[in-house]
Amino acid sequence: MDFMKVLVTGGAGFIGGSVSKLLLDQNHQVTIVDNLSHGHKESIDNRASFIKADILDEAKLEEILPTHDAVVHMSSLIEVGESVKNPIGFVENNIVGTVKLLEAMRKTNVKKIIFSSSACVYGNPIKIPITEEDMLGEQENPYGLTKVSMEQFCILYHKLYNFDVVILRYFNPYGPGELHTPETHAIPNFIKAILNKQPIPLFWKGEQVRDFIYIDDLAQAHILPLTQTGLHIYNVGTEQGAQVINVVKEIFNLIGYEVPIDNKGERKGDVASLVASSEKIKKELGWSAKVGLEEGLKKTIDFFRSHL
Repeated sequence: MDFMKVLVTGGAGFIGGSVSKLLLDQNHQVTIVDNLSHGHKESIDNRASFIKADILDEAKLEEILPTHDAVVHMSSLIEVGESVKNPIGFVENNIVGTVKLLEAMRKTNVKKIIFSSSACVYGNPIKIPITEEDMLGEQENPYGLTKVSMEQFCILYHKLYNFDVVILRYFNPYGPGELHTPETHAIPNFIKAILNKQPIPLFWKGEQVRDFIYIDDLAQAHILPLTQTGLHIYNVGTEQGAQVINVVKEIFNLIGYEVPIDNKGERKGDVASLVASSEKIKKELGWSAKVGLEEGLKKTIDFFRSHL
């Protein structure tokens, strides 16, 4: 692969920081754009150029974009509960921000985008494992609706302006470096609670099944499609479902002690099972998940131990 100059929006976030590091490790040039409202300075690799800016600032984007070969777009608001409380903020940042980015790309003739989407677009899946051909489901919250809309705008710019578009639908990412405030993802919350000897908050008695994908595997899925042309949509998951309660037990086992479980009952909008078919990305890009749950959890526990 030729070395490319890649702009990463949201590059100070959990996944954006890992993708930027991997791009740099493979000798690509990286510019990170992040407004640091949710990102962290410590997630930014010092080999990258960092510009503190907002994707809603279209003029600034038009200034930054020229000479870049591709954009990895990851600057989304992601907190589901927050999206219910603040739908307008989510629509402005996620949808309007994406359209402003696409417009700035069109005007500066940078026509390659890798977009960070989510398995939530499938809603309540009709079958497991989920394939890319499955229907998009009815959405239970504004966050999911913004992801569907962001995907559709990327697809539209492919059709109207011949953009090269890759949409990556993540399943449940986890791993070292996750520093969200507030943290709404299960694995970091479980680990932090156990390390702090506090009760674990658990919905549905942990009976729901999820496909947990380790951050390094997920990051790799952003690098492989850089040379692709046209429109491609991929699920990024391990194809292995894990019951949440079993993940809790595995973390107990790895840390060496247990804490009480704070049973939170049911939670509106949760689906019973989300497991990916990753056949398509395997076949077309040779990507597959390498890090198993036990190894990934060990590394994640080590990270939070060193940060507490």
